[in-house]
Amino acid sequence: MTAPVDPVPADPVAALPLTIRPTVTRVALMSIGAAVFAVLTLIAALLPAGGAVSWSLGERAAVAASGLLAWGVLALLSRPKVTADREGLTVINLTTTRRLAWPEVVRVTLRPGDPWVTLDLADGTVQPVMAIQPGVARSRALADARTLRSLAETLGTKAP
Repeated sequence: MTAPVDPVPADPVAALPLTIRPTVTRVALMSIGAAVFAVLTLIAALLPAGGAVSWSLGERAAVAASGLLAWGVLALLSRPKVTADREGLTVINLTTTRRLAWPEVVRVTLRPGDPWVTLDLADGTVQPVMAIQPGVARSRALADARTLRSLAETLGTKAP
């Protein structure tokens, strides 16, 4: 049995400004990052300092720093979001940020099996929107995709 899907608001423009991000994914990634950092820092603190096998302060710091590095990578993976306002939308993916005006967005697509929403743009290119991921929260992703599609149709190229 599938979960009910949130309907598209009757007037999606009234909901602006709107920010969409994969909250469950973000919470999970940041929690895992904090746990990895804490465990590696604890291991670094408990490593033997003397005896036959000894770890220098620099080696201990490197173990803790590797936990911090892992947390940083997971923070980067939790970065995607999309912000929509009356002028357009800002798509933030892992390492890129792109501002688009509504007339640039021709179509919002989320096909079965897609990892995230894609935007077909007026210049013929495709912009991924990693903030809307059906893999973790399918009903939420479908509702967000419908809302974004409705906004693009209302404010973009199909507007009168």
